[in-house]
Amino acid sequence: MSVAEPSGFRPTLADVARVAGVSIATASRVLNGFPRVSPERRKQVESAMLALGYARQRAARASSSRHTGSIALVVCEEVPRLFTDPYFPRITAGVGRELTAVGVQLVLLTVPATDDYQAPVVRYLDGGHVDGALVVGMHGRRPLDLDWLGIPVVFGGRPVQAGRARLPYVDADNQGGARLATQRLLDGGRQTVATVAGPQDMTAGVDRLLGYRQAMTRAGRYDESLVVCGDFGQASGEYATSRLLSRRPDIDGIFAASDMMAVGALRALRRAGRKVPGDVAVVGFDDLPISCWTDPPLTTVRQPVEEMGARMTAELLAMIDGAAPRRSTVLDTELVARKSA
Repeated sequence: MSVAEPSGFRPTLADVARVAGVSIATASRVLNGFPRVSPERRKQVESAMLALGYARQRAARASSSRHTGSIALVVCEEVPRLFTDPYFPRITAGVGRELTAVGVQLVLLTVPATDDYQAPVVRYLDGGHVDGALVVGMHGRRPLDLDWLGIPVVFGGRPVQAGRARLPYVDADNQGGARLATQRLLDGGRQTVATVAGPQDMTAGVDRLLGYRQAMTRAGRYDESLVVCGDFGQASGEYATSRLLSRRPDIDGIFAASDMMAVGALRALRRAGRKVPGDVAVVGFDDLPISCWTDPPLTTVRQPVEEMGARMTAELLAMIDGAAPRRSTVLDTELVARKSA
């Protein structure tokens, strides 16, 4: 194999994968010595590494102090959602608070919705431009293979893939918060409590549905027909609530797994002529500022999003300075009672 590259070119793993004709994940597994790679693929990757003159930079970077003065915030979400979902500005505010104090710059990277979505992000992260990366908004259908990178990585939220559990993360107690929300409805005398659950390819969605199920099962009232999933956005909450009312007109309580979906639920209930909380009580999750201004004001679960961003950043900066990573940090959530439930 012969590959001509421009003078001064420093190949990355993404380049190796491209030349070898394999995925970045396969190239990573070869580089890390994982056994589950066919001999043919292994030979292709090793030949590409030799042809490109690829040399891993992990040791050099790990032993050096912050030398670029920048870290990356990798957002695994479509760009429109980045600017409309309040979660991302809040977590970025927490990140920025920590970085401003130490004079480190933040670089925003979005994961594009393309077949080759990994390559641009991985190429940048492996190119010596940043000293570490924060990763938020992970979807299981589009995982990023970052285990092999020679820079520290911290996840915002527990990664969906079990294989990523060895990388550090900061999360909120989504499961416990969902139990609090559901129990609030049950303790208020609601008999048929439904949920507008979050996306099941994200751990926040999975864990909040699990917390709801635990509370409902403990009360002997769990019924799969009371579950409809949304995408954490307002429109999906409105649509899911309409489906629930059509399926189960006896619903008298709804736990929405995000405040924005709860706003959508309130719209659907109003359109259906249901009074809140008289006919149907509603509890959200997030404690966004809008929860104080809905009609009625929204009972919700507060998660410390800004604190998550700050903790992620502090952990990453410590790792860049040579500290051993902590496995995980899970922050408490709390119920905020208002008039909707």
